[in-house]
Amino acid sequence: MEELDVLKKAWKNEERSYDQVTEKDIYGMLHLKSSSIVKWILIISILEFVFWNIISVLFSDEKYQSKLESYGIDDIMLIVNVFNYVVVVGFIYVFYKNYRSISTLDSTRKLMQSILSTRRTVQYYIWYNLFIVTLTIVISIVMMFYHNPDMISLMNQQVSEGHKSVFLCFCVAISLVFIAVIIGVFWLFYKLLYGILLKKLFANYKELKKIEL
Repeated sequence: MEELDVLKKAWKNEERSYDQVTEKDIYGMLHLKSSSIVKWILIISILEFVFWNIISVLFSDEKYQSKLESYGIDDIMLIVNVFNYVVVVGFIYVFYKNYRSISTLDSTRKLMQSILSTRRTVQYYIWYNLFIVTLTIVISIVMMFYHNPDMISLMNQQVSEGHKSVFLCFCVAISLVFIAVIIGVFWLFYKLLYGILLKKLFANYKELKKIEL
């Protein structure tokens, strides 16, 4: 925020020969920066939605559908996917409304409120996506234990050998580690994707707070 620092220094220095920079000038720059950040949040969310849909289409071949049917989760995954599409489109619409709203604000206090609202919405969006990823993995793992022929055969073997409890504990531990790794990867992905923008947006909020005070 080098330009903003220059404006702030000029605003505080009354002995300069050039015209004093006003709060309105600083607000204008913060308003423009905040509007640009929210616009990028909207653009990235749309691109992300398109990207995951392309990935889904590429991997949804007959073999994948047959596997879902063999696991007995084809209907469940359809419901999850439809629900997910509706919710994500809803989030994108909210991002669009945030952008339209923040672009026309003319009050420091309203801009601050809009920044906080946008920040919360993005955080909810990230947590929702992490929840959906976790839910999908858990459903897949549970159904695999009940419907995958190789897993059923291995389970029966362990039961016949008297190792059922140890085998189940091992499977649960492996599943939890797998879920933790996947969630960690997605969390880092969203941290890089949206974290930088949110950090800049909150920095604008803190500068606006100084003006408001």
